[in-house]
Amino acid sequence: MIRRGEEWGRPSGRAAEITLTGDDTELAACVREHPGALIRFDGPRSDLARALGITRTPQGIEVDVDAIHTTIGIAVNMAVLGTPPDRTHAFTRTHPMTVGVDERSWFRGRATAVVVANGQFLRGADLVPRGHPGDGVLEVQTYALPRGQRRAMRQGLATGSHLPHPEIRVTTGRRIRITCPHALAIEIDGELAGSRRDLEVVAAPAAFRLLV
Repeated sequence: MIRRGEEWGRPSGRAAEITLTGDDTELAACVREHPGALIRFDGPRSDLARALGITRTPQGIEVDVDAIHTTIGIAVNMAVLGTPPDRTHAFTRTHPMTVGVDERSWFRGRATAVVVANGQFLRGADLVPRGHPGDGVLEVQTYALPRGQRRAMRQGLATGSHLPHPEIRVTTGRRIRITCPHALAIEIDGELAGSRRDLEVVAAPAAFRLLV
């Protein structure tokens, strides 16, 4: 876990234990099977790789990267309950949701989605500009925008200018619990992962290492 004032990453004189090409879901599966491994990752479709600036030729720097443990499996980038912000439109329904962060009640109201992020990007959109996948905490956002403001929100996602917004609440935490009276779709690392009425998400600091 990176701390204030510390450099993130260190020179690595070691070869990667695993070389992987794929997307965030494939990286998450690798992390699940090889916790703590040093991975060389070529992820042209990976939002996490985009956040880290990973290229095909690593510079020999080793960084500790967090992961996300969820009720339905491990993720490396992001979990969304409800309609993802980049797919929210004027007619997207809001739903009553309750969000607890680190054992405290943080949000209770109607929203189109709750986002819990380790990384920064979702399908290339700069959804969480302050997301840092090595700080040991998760970014949490709730989206409760009125219908007339959703188009402008989507337009701002490319550059992260949708924030700050009074109807997008933002906080950080290590353990997040989301509940809803009825089942909502869940997206894990950009892929649909069924539907649930509740979702628990826990930060897993320094779950694996990447060569960047």
